[in-house]
Amino acid sequence: MTLPPLLLPNRPLTLKHDVISTPRAYFWSTPLLLALAVFMFVWEAPGVVRDFRISQNPLVLATGEVRDGQCTTRRAIFTDCEARLVYSYDGKDYETDVNVMFVDFHTGDYETGLVISADHPELATISLGLDMLWNRIITLTAFVLFFAGLGLGMIFMALRIWRTKRQLRRPAILSPIPVEITAFDRKRGVLSITYHDKIAANKTGRSAYTRMMNGQEPLIVGEVKGKSIGLAVRHGNAALPVLVDNRLERIDLTDEERAAALAPLIADQQASGSQQGPVLVEEQRKGMSIWKRLKLFFGTLLLIAVGIFGFWFWYVTSSGTQFQSPGMDINNMMPKPLNAWGCDQLKKRFGHERVPFGCVADDYVSWK
Repeated sequence: MTLPPLLLPNRPLTLKHDVISTPRAYFWSTPLLLALAVFMFVWEAPGVVRDFRISQNPLVLATGEVRDGQCTTRRAIFTDCEARLVYSYDGKDYETDVNVMFVDFHTGDYETGLVISADHPELATISLGLDMLWNRIITLTAFVLFFAGLGLGMIFMALRIWRTKRQLRRPAILSPIPVEITAFDRKRGVLSITYHDKIAANKTGRSAYTRMMNGQEPLIVGEVKGKSIGLAVRHGNAALPVLVDNRLERIDLTDEERAAALAPLIADQQASGSQQGPVLVEEQRKGMSIWKRLKLFFGTLLLIAVGIFGFWFWYVTSSGTQFQSPGMDINNMMPKPLNAWGCDQLKKRFGHERVPFGCVADDYVSWK
């Protein structure tokens, strides 16, 4: 786009120290993401290494016991299985807990057995863990790299912001450039703006974040595809451009220099018949009434309730397996009459098989 003229003095200039801001989310999300990466690694890596060692020389024990085995599916694809393994080998008794996590779209029950390492009998796992070993390795690697990559990326961006703020303390020649306003938020008199350097001829493709206070507004010079275009300046070799305000108070200028710099912009606006650039923030729309908010809230609850009830009805009357999750959990939470009716429907189809959660009697074996 054609940039309206901004006549800045031909000398090194300084900028205010707070013209580039670090998003507050960086201070809590960065350690959280890194903590998640460490947690995932510490939680899953020992089990993956153990099962990899077992896979080098596995030995299936038909006499071992898999106790309290349970698999839980989360978000429809992430499955977490845990069990307690009790076995004897070569005259010694062993007992250990195992936990495996993998990605799977399977619905229903899993069949598994007890497997140990013939070289190291103290290492034991479930056969399901070995069947899904490469799935678990890929899942663990993807999760750790994802969270660690995001955390390290945010650290890198924060360091770039702090380096730019140090560079802005020294005087340098300023070069005006257009930037796209990608996000903004006005709260308690503070205008928070995210802008993207992707329009200028020497664009860097980088985004920056700034806060404007005390009634300051960005200097808007145009609009492209519904996006406001603001005027920013490059400060020497600084990595990030600085979005300027409509009174140029962010630049260390005299009143006369500010007036001279803005004069061509004002003349350009007058020549085009525009008194101001595109509005950055739309006028606040009238909010919904309390009654409409209540209807929306209860309508949403009703839709959720209907969806849950419909899924439960399908589970007890038509599911191909009694071990369908979350059908078992929903059936268990139903009122006693509905739970009893649902268990009766399941028993008609699966009465000769194992009892699912939610329909098991007090002896943990028979149907209610």
